[in-house]
Amino acid sequence: MPVPAPKARRSWGWIITSIILMVLLGFAGLIIIGQAAARSMGLRHNFTTAGAREVGPNLEECILDDSSSHNKIAVIKVDGLITSHSEGSHDMVEIIKAQLDRAAEDDQVKAVILKVDSPGGEVMASDEINKAIADFEAGDTDDHGKTAEKGKPVICSMGSLAASGGYYISAPCRWIVANRLTITGSIGVIMHGYNYRGLMDKVGVEPMTFKSGKFKDMLSPDRSTNEIPPEEHAMVQALIDETYQQFKGVVADGRKKAHDLNKKEGHELAGNWTDFADGRVLSGKQALDLGLVDELGDFDDAVDSAEKIAHIPDATLIEYREHYDIANLLSMFSQSGQAHDIKIDLGTDMPKLRAGGMYFLWQMPGE
Repeated sequence: MPVPAPKARRSWGWIITSIILMVLLGFAGLIIIGQAAARSMGLRHNFTTAGAREVGPNLEECILDDSSSHNKIAVIKVDGLITSHSEGSHDMVEIIKAQLDRAAEDDQVKAVILKVDSPGGEVMASDEINKAIADFEAGDTDDHGKTAEKGKPVICSMGSLAASGGYYISAPCRWIVANRLTITGSIGVIMHGYNYRGLMDKVGVEPMTFKSGKFKDMLSPDRSTNEIPPEEHAMVQALIDETYQQFKGVVADGRKKAHDLNKKEGHELAGNWTDFADGRVLSGKQALDLGLVDELGDFDDAVDSAEKIAHIPDATLIEYREHYDIANLLSMFSQSGQAHDIKIDLGTDMPKLRAGGMYFLWQMPGE
């Protein structure tokens, strides 16, 4: 009697994989349809966004504290090192500018609270944020230089740390609130690096450099210190001094504009404030005495001051959070194959600073 042929076994693995792929594709399709519907609803209700923002951060409005008021105060957070570099899709500067744009476009937003908890960071990133805040407060201008849209006040609420670049971005704010124990000040510029020529000599490594000019290898870490000409020291110091004067100018200009608006309610810069602009850190109380801040208090006090300055009885607190969709996720997954940096273990954790870059930064002892 012939043996019956065995029945073909079903490949359940392929079936399950196919089902999962179909579910994922369906989910992606729903997201795309939802986004299209949201854009359609936005156009129908005359919600417009700047063209540049169409390729910028995708922000969604979130309620932090609902007071049932139509008036809104937008809270923008600046946490950690101020930088224009990011491992994600958008950097800190882009996100803050996009948040300010959203706040400017919304007529219900009457003021912005800049919530700062930062030791500072890159000179250029700090300066871009500073200018974005100043432009936001000044309002839009037309082609003839006349104000086309009135600006809105920005109130700074300092956390535990708002030093160096953290103060630089606070300087243009209409009103600055600091806790009595806030660490602030540290007005100055630093350029940091390491010279490891001595280590190279010990292990028998000698650098070979071909350059077109005497100063082409300025700040090179593999030169012996006695090979660095005095003129190079002078040029680097002149660059530092120029940037430092810019810092002091930003402080003086921002605080003067704020005092002209705040009158007796705010604090004017003390006549000797520049004596304390030597890189030292200050407490909130010391900053108040020098006129670098207007009020001692916490975040709630900053909210009260924002409502008072904006002439509103109360407000709903909101913030703009970056929203990630399928396009963002695919973009992040595609960021691969990047070069790996060579790292030297110095036995301590340091902020990720680029050698030769200038920073408005206060480094906590031990970092």
